[in-house]
Amino acid sequence: MEYKECFSLYDQKRRGKMKTQDLLTVMRTLGCCPTLQELDRHLLTHTIDKSGELDFSTFLSVMHAQIQQENPRAEILQAVRLMDTSKRGFITAAELRARLTGFGERLTDQEVDELLSEAGVTYDGQINDEGFAKMVTFLTG
Repeated sequence: MEYKECFSLYDQKRRGKMKTQDLLTVMRTLGCCPTLQELDRHLLTHTIDKSGELDFSTFLSVMHAQIQQENPRAEILQAVRLMDTSKRGFITAAELRARLTGFGERLTDQEVDELLSEAGVTYDGQINDEGFAKMVTFLTG
């Protein structure tokens, strides 16, 4: 969904402004993952009152700032390394499947199968942390 289109969905009065309280939802809808602290920093940087409104130009500035600071490859690598409890630089396909189908926004077995087919699983069922993070960001990128 394009920025203008998504912004317009929250511009309820059609005045070219959206409520600040909707900003987190809109940003996440558009694929950004700001923390509450990051959101507060954006509001402070752009002098936006938490109970106020922001125009489309300010919204674009906030989105640009957020996108510049996000690093999906580093975030994926960090998540995979958390699964790599033995710190070998690898996780097993079975470990990855268990996490992806059992926690958070769960994937289906078919979705995991598709991901694993691209992941470069070694003959012994291991997936390299760095290679996996690079592959996922390439596929989604």
